[in-house]
Amino acid sequence: MSKKLVEELYVPHVKEARERLQTHPALKALLDPKVDPALVEGFLIQLNSLGVYMTEPVDGWIRRAGEATVKLGLVEVGEKLTQHAKHEEGHHLMMIEDTKSLVARWNKHRKPHLNAEALIAQTPTQAMKDYRAIHEETIVGPMPAAQVAIEYEIENLSVVFAPGLMAQAKRVLGDDIMEAMSFVKEHAEIDVGHTALNEYMLGKLLGQVPEKAAIIGRTGARALEIYLNFMADCVAHAEQMLKSAAA
Repeated sequence: MSKKLVEELYVPHVKEARERLQTHPALKALLDPKVDPALVEGFLIQLNSLGVYMTEPVDGWIRRAGEATVKLGLVEVGEKLTQHAKHEEGHHLMMIEDTKSLVARWNKHRKPHLNAEALIAQTPTQAMKDYRAIHEETIVGPMPAAQVAIEYEIENLSVVFAPGLMAQAKRVLGDDIMEAMSFVKEHAEIDVGHTALNEYMLGKLLGQVPEKAAIIGRTGARALEIYLNFMADCVAHAEQMLKSAAA
């Protein structure tokens, strides 16, 4: 029943955003069979270094959203969010380590030589700021439980996009690249379970407040759009790295 509610009340709101994952020019270029291997390597460096800013606050966002959801009387969904927050603690540390490994690998055979700490300290892009903002706005807004939709879309992204990214990285950079992709690899694996949990929570939520389906759906769609913009920023930063190398 919960899956049916998600399909009927929620999915129509996110359908267009999900389709952009297949059509976005930057992401298509990244997965192109004729891609420059340096672009893929640069993308991974940017995804992890810039991703620290995106990922470090996640467990706090989920916990606060869960607490606010319980206060609204949606106890089961709120408590599951609070429990889920514990699984997200410290994931940004994996991105820091992957950044260091990827930078060391890049510096062995490419230019310009990079500095991991400087990359992590880069000025946030607009998409990165928007990503933090949508979480904060959701937590203090009328439907903090819409955090479930954010989690659903972003963790599902790991399930549907990460396998193709890993396959491309291994194809153009060699199997050893996986040693520096611990964050992507782990999330491709564990987010299968997280996505199933999120779908259950989303169905439970829609069963309790079906009249809020639109705001919940729009929140999920907006979060996914922002994250796609972030990944496009990572591609653009990687392209700039290649231009610097060629200069």
